[in-house]
Amino acid sequence: MAVRVEKRDAVWTVVIDRPEARNAIDPEHASALYEAFDAFDRDPAAAVAVLTGAGGAFCAGYDLKHAATLPAQAPPLARDIPDDAAQPMPPGPMGPTRMLLSKPVIAAIEGPAVAGGMELALWADLRVMAESAYMGVYCRRWGVPLIDGGTVRLPRLIGRGRALDFILTGRKIEADECHRIGLCERITRHSQARTVAEALALDIARFPQACVRADRQSVYRAEGLDIRAALQSEWSTSRDIVAAEGIAGAARFAAGKGRGGDFDAI
Repeated sequence: MAVRVEKRDAVWTVVIDRPEARNAIDPEHASALYEAFDAFDRDPAAAVAVLTGAGGAFCAGYDLKHAATLPAQAPPLARDIPDDAAQPMPPGPMGPTRMLLSKPVIAAIEGPAVAGGMELALWADLRVMAESAYMGVYCRRWGVPLIDGGTVRLPRLIGRGRALDFILTGRKIEADECHRIGLCERITRHSQARTVAEALALDIARFPQACVRADRQSVYRAEGLDIRAALQSEWSTSRDIVAAEGIAGAARFAAGKGRGGDFDAI
């Protein structure tokens, strides 16, 4: 199966397993990715997901060999996003890139994460890159636009000027540059990205999850708001968490857990 899910405790690792195409995505695999993350978000036992690719590549983007078979007047690669915000978001061309999950996702990147593959990495909350991995808007060469959130998420992560540099030139962005400018949060040795990402996911999964998810959601909700509206959003998102988890957590601390910043005994 070209998309598989491997589970360890509360961590799901979603693997794009199509190495012969450098894990490029066609409609079948986009649908499989979407379904995998929909199942992850719905499962109450799942806390954190890792997205990675098999065979030394993260994802080479949308499958251009498939795209080349489409007629010139082909229908869009994905359904339009409805104007009514109450309507659910349809899948993106790469699958889950329009999903607004309630739980964190970590991208574990080996080799190329380019074009739509870069957009998949940007969709994740955190990115772990092997030192030999790289990103890039490689679809610039072929007249294929960014339609899986790249023009939205990239400037929010690294600023408009740097984002436009990468978007307009399509140049290769090595892992060390990605790390230096905040395009990835961890950098590790070659072939270790999945191991490091899964260890990070297991660490996050140990924490009280209602609090983790509320704080994560608050960060996204605050984007673009003025400070007053952002503070209101933070309060409305998190005010009930103190009762739900915070009081019990304070009691564990008072009983001696986690003193001196010890995260191993919480």
